[in-house]
Amino acid sequence: MERKVARIMGKRKLILLARKKELSHNIKYISKVPVRIVMDKEFLKVRPEIPIFELIGMFTSEETSAVVVDERDRLIGFITMKDLLSYFVPPRKYSVVGFGLLKRYAFTRASRVADVMVKRPITISVNDTLGHAIKLMIETGKHHLPVIDEERKVHGILEVKDIIRLIRIVAM
Repeated sequence: MERKVARIMGKRKLILLARKKELSHNIKYISKVPVRIVMDKEFLKVRPEIPIFELIGMFTSEETSAVVVDERDRLIGFITMKDLLSYFVPPRKYSVVGFGLLKRYAFTRASRVADVMVKRPITISVNDTLGHAIKLMIETGKHHLPVIDEERKVHGILEVKDIIRLIRIVAM
């Protein structure tokens, strides 16, 4: 009886080891997947002159970021919901700030996307791999990367959720 149990436990262990090896192979594969396959091609594009309150109305539960583009769809800025939230939190009570910084925290109906967008966002090339994208996300702490070509034309947005979705599919 003990031998039978040992054999069963041995087989389970072998199956688990084989599954772990297969999974590690699949994860190595993920790093080689081109960004253009995983990126979200349906994303929110806005112009820099639109009012902030209009942008807030455009955000849905699915969209958590917006690409700011010119008339030829070239990237000129980027804004996330998290960027917007920082404008609703005033500076710390005892911090010493100049008038210019205090003005930054004042939203009015006249505030435009251009006033609050990140003007030099961290981007990734449409020809890069997920391995490079993951490394960039970890190093910078960014969860959204605009995907651009050599002419800065935006092709999509790569988000952490897109990478996790692929990992779930591969891990099954």
